[in-house]
Amino acid sequence: MYHQLVDNHYDFGTGSWAVANNKIQMKLDQYGEYHPYLVDPKKSEFSESELTTLKETCLSLSSKNEADISKELYAQIPHIHYNQQLGYYSDLYVGHVTEGDFRANGSSGGFGTWIFKELLANHEIDGVLHIKPSNKPDKLFEYGISRTVDEIIAGAKTKYYPVEYSEVIKTVKQQPGKYAIIGLPSYIMEIRLLADQDPILKERIKYTIGLVCGHQKSTKFAEFLAWQCGIQPGDLKTINFRKKLPDAPASQYAIEVTGTINGEEKSIVKPMKELVGRDWGEALFKVRASDFTDDVMNETADVTLGDAWLPEYTSDSKGNNVIIVRHPVIKAIIEAGIKDGKVKVDKVDAATIFRSQSSHYRHTRVELGYRLYKQIKAGHWVPQKRTQPSKNFPWHRRKIQDEREAICLKVPEMYLKAVAKNDLNYFLQEIKPLRNAYQKLYRNIHRVKRVTQLLHLKK
Repeated sequence: MYHQLVDNHYDFGTGSWAVANNKIQMKLDQYGEYHPYLVDPKKSEFSESELTTLKETCLSLSSKNEADISKELYAQIPHIHYNQQLGYYSDLYVGHVTEGDFRANGSSGGFGTWIFKELLANHEIDGVLHIKPSNKPDKLFEYGISRTVDEIIAGAKTKYYPVEYSEVIKTVKQQPGKYAIIGLPSYIMEIRLLADQDPILKERIKYTIGLVCGHQKSTKFAEFLAWQCGIQPGDLKTINFRKKLPDAPASQYAIEVTGTINGEEKSIVKPMKELVGRDWGEALFKVRASDFTDDVMNETADVTLGDAWLPEYTSDSKGNNVIIVRHPVIKAIIEAGIKDGKVKVDKVDAATIFRSQSSHYRHTRVELGYRLYKQIKAGHWVPQKRTQPSKNFPWHRRKIQDEREAICLKVPEMYLKAVAKNDLNYFLQEIKPLRNAYQKLYRNIHRVKRVTQLLHLKK
C-alpha cells in the first residue's frame, strides 16, 4: 500500500498517516517534499485494523471521495444548492474585507484571517490551525495553533510552501477545545477522513476554511526564487510570496525575500514578472500528487476562498476573494459583516465563480482523464477518481499535459545538480529547453486561434 501511494507520487504530504498511526512520521525528502516514513523501518508490520485506518485516512486510497464527504456534510442544509463544478454552496460572493488591515495584510481580499477573527470573537472556536513561520532549520513554515487575534493576523497570506499537520492535529487530540483549520483541498479532505475514523477530531475540528490552489510546491520553489534575488540556497530566512504592488493589477504582485548576502542580512522586493517561475502553468517545482486530484473548489470545506482572477476585479491592486459558503455559521458571519459594513461583496452566480478558475478546472478536473490514461498505459496503478481515464482530448491539449509532466518530473533533479555545483545559471540553462518547448507550444496554439478568428471574420 505504501509503495502504491508514494512510489507513484499519489501522496499529498498532509501528515494524515502520521496522525492515524504513531509508527509513521513525516519528513521532507531531498527534493523538498513531505512523505510518510516509518519511525523504525525494522518494525514495519501493521495489523489489519491499522491498515484499514491508513487506507481510509488517505485521499488516494479511501473508499469515500469528495462528493461522498460533502454530501454527508452539506446536503441536508436548508436551501443548499449543488453545482458539479463548485460542489455544494449556499451563497457565492466576490469581494474584500473593509474592516481594519485584514485586506492589506492578506494575499487577496483578507477573508480568511477575518473569518477566523469572527469565529474567535463569537466564541465559536478556541484556536486556529494555520501556517506560521517556523523556527526549525529545515523549513520556513509549518502548521501551528493561534489562540489570539494578533497571532491569527501574524499567520496571514498565502504560502506556496509545503507543510504537514501531524503535530498540530496530535495537539488538538491532547488539548480539548474547539478548533478551525485552513488548508488546500487535499488537506481539508484528509482532515474529514481522519475525523471519520477519530471521534475526538470530529468533535474538536469545528470549522474548515478551504483554499483554491493550482498545485502544491516543494521547498525548492521558494529557494529558487530567492536565489534569483541573490540569496543562495540555505541562506533564505523569510519570504512573502504575495507582496501587493500599489497601482498594479492584483495579478501583478511581487515577492519579498530576506536572507544573508555576503554575510549581511538583506531584504529584496522583486516583481514576479521578472522571475523564472512566474508562469503557474509551467509548474516549476510542482508536487507531483497535485496532478492526481479532481477537487478544484475545496468541496469538503465549510467555506472556500480563492483569488478573484476576473477582469472586472483584478484591476484593483488591493485584491479580492471569490467566496463559496457552505456552513450556516459562516454564512451568518458574512451576512452580519455586510450589514455592519465590515466587508464589501457582490453576490454572484456559479458561472462567475467558475470563470475565475476555469483554466485551473480544465487542467485539474477535466484533463486529469488524460494523465490517468497515461499512467495506466505505462502499467502504473492509479487511484479511483471522479474523472475517468481517457485519451479523447485534442492533440494540443494532450501535448500541453505532456510538456507539463516533463517539467514536473525533470526539474527537481536538475535543481539538485545546480545546487551541488552552486551554479544558478547551470539550472537556468538546463531547464531552458523544457520551458522553450512549453512556451512554443502555447505560442503556436494562440497563433492558430488568431488565424481561425480572422478567417471567421472574413466569412
